Amino acid sequence: MLDACAELVDEVGYDGLTTTLLAERAGVAIGSVYQFFPDKRAIVQALTLRSLEGYLERLGARLAEEDISHWWDAVDAAIDEYIDMHRTIPGFRTLHFGDVVDIHLLDDERDNNDVIVSQLAALLIGRFGIVDGERLQFVLAIAVEAADALIKMAFRRSPEGDPVVLGEAKALIKDYLHHRL
Repeated sequence: MLDACAELVDEVGYDGLTTTLLAERAGVAIGSVYQFFPDKRAIVQALTLRSLEGYLERLGARLAEEDISHWWDAVDAAIDEYIDMHRTIPGFRTLHFGDVVDIHLLDDERDNNDVIVSQLAALLIGRFGIVDGERLQFVLAIAVEAADALIKMAFRRSPEGDPVVLGEAKALIKDYLHHRL
């Protein structure tokens, strides 16, 4: 059902998604949809959580495979994986990490980008010994918000992501973090 949801979100957007459309696309009875999900928000929430898990798995695998000795290489990898998911993962370009649906889709208490910040902070602290604290959380929050906005802009300008905007996004984030971490 989640794969069908991802396809539909790309085709009709979140507002056009209905549980009836989902049931038809997934080839299941509408009752089967409601057996697992009370409404379309819950379905999209499950899809978004799957995307977050996939992002973290992809990033973790990349960091394990590549010789990454400095935090800025990890930041590059994090941005590259996010961009690649926009290009290759059905539904991701539309939903991202849920902000188009609900700013608290990933967590009832924190906004979606705060969840991402926490995950990235844990990576930088654990792998590169960056000191945890309010400053790190704040700096990463600024970086995540800026990167998210610029990557969205790049994909509005071109279906594959405007390479000039993507390059500028990476340069801006790395420069910002370099001066603050």
